[in-house]
Amino acid sequence: MARRHPLPAWPARLDPAEEGGFVVSFPDFPEGWSQGDTREQALEQAADMLETMVANYMVEGWDLPEPSRASGPLVPLAPLVAAKAELYRAMRKAGITKAELARRIGVSPQQAHRLFNIHHASRLDQIEAAMRALGRRLVVTSDAA
Repeated sequence: MARRHPLPAWPARLDPAEEGGFVVSFPDFPEGWSQGDTREQALEQAADMLETMVANYMVEGWDLPEPSRASGPLVPLAPLVAAKAELYRAMRKAGITKAELARRIGVSPQQAHRLFNIHHASRLDQIEAAMRALGRRLVVTSDAA
């Protein structure tokens, strides 16, 4: 059985590119792909692309796909983006809007909206408060480097 990654992570597929290097795609996000000259560079590009796709899903109001059990390297989200994505999933699962979440945590709708912006440096205590308002708790783990 494959070990679960401590942060939300999606499997990537690496295919050799005709011109050299690798093309990376995500089975769970069929609309995106990236490319790199080396395997390492391709995976770095894939991490950036994954964050962009997750951000786009949150802006569009689409459900984030669950990571599949597809084989391939797992590409995790950066920790703050992962916390925002998990908050977004919890909010969607609860069936509430960002405006309702704002009301529940006592902030303006604009402040609640920033909790889902991957480019805004939200504080973890704000994300934690929003999770509590949804009956969830934020858990932080570490893994060997």
